[in-house]
Amino acid sequence: MPTAYLGLGSNLGDRRGSLEAALAALRAHPAVRVMAVSALMETAPVGGPPGQGPYLNGAAAIETDLEPAALLAELKRIERALGRREGPRWGPRPIDLDILLYDSLVLNTPDLTLPHPRLRERRFVLEPLAAIAPDARDPVTGLTVRELVAQLGA
Repeated sequence: MPTAYLGLGSNLGDRRGSLEAALAALRAHPAVRVMAVSALMETAPVGGPPGQGPYLNGAAAIETDLEPAALLAELKRIERALGRREGPRWGPRPIDLDILLYDSLVLNTPDLTLPHPRLRERRFVLEPLAAIAPDARDPVTGLTVRELVAQLGA
């Protein structure tokens, strides 16, 4: 069964409650097995409109029988069910679920890029991911998540 790593984030409303509800929805899906979840960390928003509140961010490791496009569709369904609506890019949101890595797949379609295109530059993604999967490899660079975090520096 393929392993995927997900980024989790929220900066509107009951942030922790939204993240817990998203994880519960994933756990309830018959084709998804949640293997590990990082601790949540509070981070300042990156990009997007000014005046946003801080995010809670985390990462999850899952095993899934869903192909990447189907997994993405399921994540979008969960986001909508938890109140996410279209808004400004990198704007505030009650829930944000991203596929960071899907096995060693490299994919670039109009709807999905794997690994996540900004994975290597975002500490708020890499640090929680390193907590649960330090040896997971970025299939583009060949570097482990631990090495990607180290490249970000202090």
